[in-house]
Amino acid sequence: MKKSSGFFNYMSANSQGSLFRNGKVLTRRDISGSDTGSVGIHLEKYEMNVMNARDSLSVEGIKLDKQGFELFPSKLGKKDIDFFNNQQVIKTYYSHCAELIKEVTGARSVLAFDHNIRSAIGKKSKRMISGGQQVQGPAHIVHGDYTLTSGPERLQQLSKPPGENDTLRSVLGASNSLLPIDTMNDALSSGRFAIINLWRNIVIDPVETNPLALCDASTVSPQDLVVFEIHYADRIGENYFAKHSSKHDWYFYDRMTRDEALLIKQWDSEGVLARTNGRSFDSEFSHKPCTFSFHSAFEDPNTREDAADRWSMEVRCIVIY
Repeated sequence: MKKSSGFFNYMSANSQGSLFRNGKVLTRRDISGSDTGSVGIHLEKYEMNVMNARDSLSVEGIKLDKQGFELFPSKLGKKDIDFFNNQQVIKTYYSHCAELIKEVTGARSVLAFDHNIRSAIGKKSKRMISGGQQVQGPAHIVHGDYTLTSGPERLQQLSKPPGENDTLRSVLGASNSLLPIDTMNDALSSGRFAIINLWRNIVIDPVETNPLALCDASTVSPQDLVVFEIHYADRIGENYFAKHSSKHDWYFYDRMTRDEALLIKQWDSEGVLARTNGRSFDSEFSHKPCTFSFHSAFEDPNTREDAADRWSMEVRCIVIY
């Protein structure tokens, strides 16, 4: 298998563990979704092997339910989508993402609820999405988007009217909700729900700069997790940051194109971590799917000096089984 190497930012080894919610590791975001300061983030840089997931030796073994990510062909066809127009993305592209995830997972219902664009140049120039938030930079820190607390909380929030920071507020208004309350209650009490991102390169040039790497979920342990709070204007969310572990196996899909969709599992209520409530895994849960995949942009030393900047979009979807 072909290997490269890259540099990753992990939380320092003495950071708090997965079950601590003491507010000492946090960031604040304004109404546009931009970071406005942080507390307690202490990073350490590590060089890690990164395997090309396109390699014939690995591609057949990588699955969304096992590793937490998987690449699929996904041509947009005649859909002429302006990814920098918030309303076009919501009204046209969201359904495309939901349909693909529903087909892949066999879920009963899939609904897109949020998205953002990432680009180093776009972040530096403070480019705005029409009708939306500011373009964000590639996230150069190992993280997962939801936790034991925030995964179920996000499901509950989607059964209520959207908050000030919610993308769907412009479509649903301040009094309607994306999910019926009964659907939410069923999924939370006795069903299965997941949050899956569809990540796409949105420009003609293939991705070379700041490529996205994904960690095999089966190589992550509960002791690797650090709770990270996100303080929005009207709510507090949580992500996981990661402490470094030599056991982490990293992959990336070389030169991703606009006609490919990378699915990244962000939370799964049937996942091992969710079902064990953060305890160490044992044989009783060996048949369970993974809960999420750590991911991060990374510095690839093989990137050409004149390579085009990466412009990517991730669309977050709630998946009800």
